[in-house]
Amino acid sequence: MSQQNREQWGTRTGFLLAAIGSAVGLGNIWRFPYVAYDNGGGAFLIPYLVALLTAGIPLLILEYAIGHRFRASPPAAYRRLNRFAQPLGWWQVGICFVISVYYAVIVAWAVRYAGFSLTQSWGEDPEAFLYGNFLHVAEAPGPLGSYNLGVLIPLVAIWLVVLVVLALGVRRGIEWANRIFIPLLAVLFLILVVQALFLDGAEVGLNAFFAPDWSAITDGSVWVAAYGQIFFSLSVGFGIMITYASYLRRKSDLAGSALVAGFANSSFELLAGIGVFATLGFMASAANVPVSEVATDGLGLAFVAFPQIINNIPVAPALFGVLFFVSLMVAGLTSLVSIVEVVISSVRDRTGMRRVPAVLVVGGFTAAVSVAVFPTDQGLYLLDVTDHFINQYGIALAALVVVVVVGWALWRLPMLRRHTEAVSSVPMRVWWALTLGVVTPVVLGFMMYDSISAELAANYGDYPSWFLNSAGWGVAVGVVVLAVLISLIPWKRRAGDEDDTNATVAAADQSGKGQ
Repeated sequence: MSQQNREQWGTRTGFLLAAIGSAVGLGNIWRFPYVAYDNGGGAFLIPYLVALLTAGIPLLILEYAIGHRFRASPPAAYRRLNRFAQPLGWWQVGICFVISVYYAVIVAWAVRYAGFSLTQSWGEDPEAFLYGNFLHVAEAPGPLGSYNLGVLIPLVAIWLVVLVVLALGVRRGIEWANRIFIPLLAVLFLILVVQALFLDGAEVGLNAFFAPDWSAITDGSVWVAAYGQIFFSLSVGFGIMITYASYLRRKSDLAGSALVAGFANSSFELLAGIGVFATLGFMASAANVPVSEVATDGLGLAFVAFPQIINNIPVAPALFGVLFFVSLMVAGLTSLVSIVEVVISSVRDRTGMRRVPAVLVVGGFTAAVSVAVFPTDQGLYLLDVTDHFINQYGIALAALVVVVVVGWALWRLPMLRRHTEAVSSVPMRVWWALTLGVVTPVVLGFMMYDSISAELAANYGDYPSWFLNSAGWGVAVGVVVLAVLISLIPWKRRAGDEDDTNATVAAADQSGKGQ
């Protein structure tokens, strides 16, 4: 896919909605509220805002700049930056492939739970229902066992929606889907939050969420948590924003768009915190226990705690449940579309395939892996371990390596800054290079050290070593090895492609100095 024939967004608004749709995902709803509560409450917002301004938005701008300047998916964009940087792009593609195959099944669970909400099908013990009646989880990790039609059918439906959206293209598919889904998500979640605020005990939860523990500001782990939340919620580090920015028009406000997308994502996280903790306050008051006893995150919040809450809501519990789980579904769906698009766009750039055949082959293969593995009795174990390792040693580590390679080894930040400033309304100045060259790598490096130290001290989740080595370390390392091997395959030159050599960057550097 040459630069001249590359698809484009119809409008800047369409791009922004797609970027926001990618960033606003499941983690905004079920991760941020608990992370904030557990790390100083209202005081956490200070390191969180600092992390957004010194790492999140600078990283967004970096990915926008790489995608927009080289107008390609991650492998081709990094190759045009420097031929030896190409493995970084394929590493990000591998990360997206792995995430997409398990992320889709969580969206499928949300679909089923939206239906369960109508009659509170989970009964009096939502935890037993989730792991037993619904997922049929095996007693221990092992070979793939029986398939679960209750998960398989909605999972197939989710993949059909995703593939249709992607087959329709950037403008008629991804852009229009986000024009529908993002306003819908905003409306649904606002209604949910308003309903939550009127529950008895809502103020108890909000006090727990916002009450500042100022001593947390001096705790290094709180700052690491703030930076970690920003990295994992903004869709940076695995090539999505490089791909989406490659579809922008030549004259596009990159820095301004990053500010809008970054603050929109954070605003939704804050809204999610209000809604979640107002609801947890109701639950704590009803059970006459402290909020700390009911506060949780992840699958436990979405599929255990919230069903328990829905059981006790006095007015319109079915509506509350449908609003919550449909919001989860929509947030997950927009993110899933963006993740799979990275894989499809990269294969198209590498092979020259047209969009529909690429979606059928590449997207179909991704869906087939997802459907073959995760609706089984081993699905939850595989999801838990794979998600942990690909996040810690995929997304975060890839972001660290990209910043070090692009900023330190190749010294490309000055060229990318000039390119961004030439098309942006917000001046970059020294702060951008300083945050990316110093703050971000230092924080990410400490996060890696801290994470690996914990990993070596004890097995994650008390899983057996053979399972962690195969589904965890094996996947994380395998993605890197595969990225290097794919990069060794020579590219076939096609008419309309740029000269993928360092001379391209040198020319861009010279033109940037004259702008």
